[in-house]
Amino acid sequence: MSSMEIERKFLVKDNSYKRLAYASDRIRQGYICSSHGRTVRVRVRGCRAFLTIKGPSADGGLSRYEFEKEITPDEAEQLFLLCEPGVIDKTRYLVRSGNHTFEVDEFYGDNEGLVMAEVELSAPDEPYEKPDFIGKEVTGDRRYYNSHLRQYPYKEWKED
Repeated sequence: MSSMEIERKFLVKDNSYKRLAYASDRIRQGYICSSHGRTVRVRVRGCRAFLTIKGPSADGGLSRYEFEKEITPDEAEQLFLLCEPGVIDKTRYLVRSGNHTFEVDEFYGDNEGLVMAEVELSAPDEPYEKPDFIGKEVTGDRRYYNSHLRQYPYKEWKED
């Protein structure tokens, strides 16, 4: 599947998302390539695996081209051997809010303590209902891209 991905990202201010979630999965992902705003990612989510290619961001980080293909878990494990150093490890919680689903990622390992939410939209100006746990918007802030967190983990950041 390929399309333009339009999403907004937010920091999460409390853990109320856990009781509101209707599903969750553990995610492990690595990057075969992550430079010049383009990424090739391998992801295992639960018992499924995916290869994803993303283009550079546009609209201040709001949108980017995305191609995603499901692969077998065995193929993913082989592709992990080609990945750049550093793995993203997180649990993704799905929370409905109005007509949208917020994906809330709780990070582990070197990114422990970081919790972010994102919502996918069909248009940049599409209205959406923010759940109460949503904090500061970080759409377009490259520090919060998973490919950046792999190289510059949250635990190494200085407080803003």
